[in-house]
Amino acid sequence: MNTRTLAVATAVALCLGQTALAQEYTLSLAHWVPGTHPLQTLGIEPWIQSISEASGGRIAIDIFPAQQLGAAADHYDMARDGIADIAFINPGYQPGRFPILAAAELPFLFANATGAVRGLTEWYQNYDDQEMSETYFCMALTHDPGTMHGKSPILVPEDVRGHTVRPANATEARFVNLLGGASVQVPAPAMREALSNGTADITQSPWESLYIFGADSLVTHHLDMPFYASINAFVMNRGMIDGLPEDLRQVMMDHCTPEMAEQMSTGWAGAEAAGRERIAADPAHTMYTPNAEQVAMWQEAAAPLTEEWLALMESQGQDGPAILQGLRDSLARYDGLYAE
Repeated sequence: MNTRTLAVATAVALCLGQTALAQEYTLSLAHWVPGTHPLQTLGIEPWIQSISEASGGRIAIDIFPAQQLGAAADHYDMARDGIADIAFINPGYQPGRFPILAAAELPFLFANATGAVRGLTEWYQNYDDQEMSETYFCMALTHDPGTMHGKSPILVPEDVRGHTVRPANATEARFVNLLGGASVQVPAPAMREALSNGTADITQSPWESLYIFGADSLVTHHLDMPFYASINAFVMNRGMIDGLPEDLRQVMMDHCTPEMAEQMSTGWAGAEAAGRERIAADPAHTMYTPNAEQVAMWQEAAAPLTEEWLALMESQGQDGPAILQGLRDSLARYDGLYAE
């Protein structure tokens, strides 16, 4: 009996030891778009599955969509403070806080949201320690290039004058002001409300997001020209990452690469692009495609934004021209640079 008792006790101890060695970690991931958004269904969920498989099931990630853990603009601080272990952020919702990354918000840079996202992540990995050292920068993301959608025709810059616009980020808010419009800066989930209550006449958005956020019936005139990208990123709580065993920490780092950023964005990009076809097929909507001369008018109107960004970099002791050229080169390396 004593021998059998010892054997059972030994087996239990070994089992407990193996359980300790195979401890599971459940992380929280917060974002502010609906749970049905293609970012989650086509990007985040496959990413989480890949992490689970790579960790042998030891890392599980619970998703908290639709601002469940906090407002869209607060998601960076939520990751910093440990309210969420991983957070999807839009740096442009906090004007002036991430000035280097704001270079990517300048119009007429992004040709797509696939190779360009890979280039964007690769470029920003040179600067994230300067701007996001309170967290671990995982990857940069963006949507398929967006445009303007309004309650009245939009074809040339003058069509924005006198209108109120919900811009996608702080850089685009400044652009609206340069065009003679008034910006009403609210996050994408508040887009419909701003349009329906008359706070905004125009919104910036990629195409499918008009349907996702319920604005498709409110704006029926569309500038059919891609010219901006709203930059997003995933950041992670430092304490959480540092507290993982080395092998699991490596799993997370292996899922925070430029290649992974492209994989994460591809499905989302395709879904947004498909939204344009939905709009084009709907007789209730009108699309306005600028000719070469009109495109040049938009580019000329946007030029001061680059000048202002370069001046800001100079005031901060940064080599703005080199930083911006590095971004352009990185986008071009993966066929993601807008072709003039």
